[in-house]
Amino acid sequence: MDLLKEFQETGALLSGHFQLSSGLHSDRYLQCALLLQWPRRAEEIGKALASRLAVHGPGVVVSPALGGVIIGHEVARALGVRAVFTERRDGQMQLRRGFHFAASEPAVVVEDVFTTGKSTKETILSVSRAGARPIAAGSLVDRGLPPGALGMPHESLLRLEVPAWPAEQCPLCAEGYPLDSPGSRHSGA
Repeated sequence: MDLLKEFQETGALLSGHFQLSSGLHSDRYLQCALLLQWPRRAEEIGKALASRLAVHGPGVVVSPALGGVIIGHEVARALGVRAVFTERRDGQMQLRRGFHFAASEPAVVVEDVFTTGKSTKETILSVSRAGARPIAAGSLVDRGLPPGALGMPHESLLRLEVPAWPAEQCPLCAEGYPLDSPGSRHSGA
């Protein structure tokens, strides 16, 4: 599967001036929802990521809402395990809706895109607090996650070098381009 081609064919690789969920600015944005809205594509991509994560022996897949929910579900389906998600409440990722873990249950965290790893690290922490044992993480795309950023093994289907800048260093801001904030953290979703 050529994941970059899938992003391009579905219009999920956007060009412009974007504020990412991390707060960084970029000239490209991966709108994974446009790719994952197609169930057959989502299923195939979930199987591909599950094949990379299966070696870790997960008992549950945990994803941060909102971006990781669909791909997390598809990875869990392919692995034959449960899919649960965390949500941001009072500024922190939390397990809600009655989700729970068995003591030390092996968990993989599945996200749509790794950039800085912030949401993934917050999800890993919430999984640990809830009694599970985070063992690995996975994403559709790695936009340049710093080495060792997650403190555990991680797998991605596509590594895509896309520049990202702090707002005060953004060349697009300096040139006056309008800013779009399509991520759920900044859209009020």
